[in-house]
Amino acid sequence: MALVDWAYEVSEDKLASSLPRRWAHVQGVARQARTVQAVVGSDAELLEAAAVLHDVGYAPDLAETGFHPVDGAVFLASVDASERLVHLVAHHSYAAYEADLRDLRQHMTAYSDEGGPLRDALWYCDLTTSPDGETVRAHDRIAEIKQRYGPDHLVTRFITGASAELLSAVERTQRRLAEIEG
Repeated sequence: MALVDWAYEVSEDKLASSLPRRWAHVQGVARQARTVQAVVGSDAELLEAAAVLHDVGYAPDLAETGFHPVDGAVFLASVDASERLVHLVAHHSYAAYEADLRDLRQHMTAYSDEGGPLRDALWYCDLTTSPDGETVRAHDRIAEIKQRYGPDHLVTRFITGASAELLSAVERTQRRLAEIEG
């Protein structure tokens, strides 16, 4: 079975029934991945697989730490997903920064952040997709997250502190795409 097909099957199994809105979001993130696949070249399949699996750690039966990037990575490693896929899921959308805020840095040490176009593209896809799977501007997505969680929530502190780095990844991806389409 191709990686992307497998990823959709796993994500649907874990999210569609228990978390339908999250399932809609990851499908939208995967659609975004297809729009920027030229940026990552031969890693296009890996990008789409990571996009549809990036939030699998929200699945109720996978929650161990309560921090979905780590819970997703632990699960994917347990089913023998590729190391790069596991690490991309663990580090999606600047998860290392949120892990610090949650005092969970020790859980991130098993996973490396590869940086570069593939990582940036995954962050771009997540940050330009609404909770319902619709394409949105990154700034609007950040504002939506802040409104949804409220001013005193840890997630609001995270997205506020992470915004510059997240938006930089979005801008780098847009620039790379513009250069290709040139």
